[in-house]
Amino acid sequence: MGMIHEFMDFLKKYQIIGLAVAFIMGGAAGKLVTALVTDIIMPIIAVIVPGGDWKTAVLQLGPFKFLIGDFAGAIIDFIIIAAVIFMIVKFMMKEDATAKR
Repeated sequence: MGMIHEFMDFLKKYQIIGLAVAFIMGGAAGKLVTALVTDIIMPIIAVIVPGGDWKTAVLQLGPFKFLIGDFAGAIIDFIIIAAVIFMIVKFMMKEDATAKR
């Protein structure tokens, strides 16, 4: 029973279950944001891009070809995810500050 008790103490002390749930939720949220960018935001941008297919957008500089379409989608993904995390942390810190008073 000693090893099981130590393991349970480890899970409680380091809040492993909460970390696992947060990791899974983060993965799901990442997929949701990627779908938002790919299926809703980028089709609007595709109207602006000549030819209409943003995934194949290429910047040609001499002999170099830069595939900027997927990179633009990744940048938009990152900005949306960073903004959501910022808002969540800001909300959590606000709640923490009011709890200390």
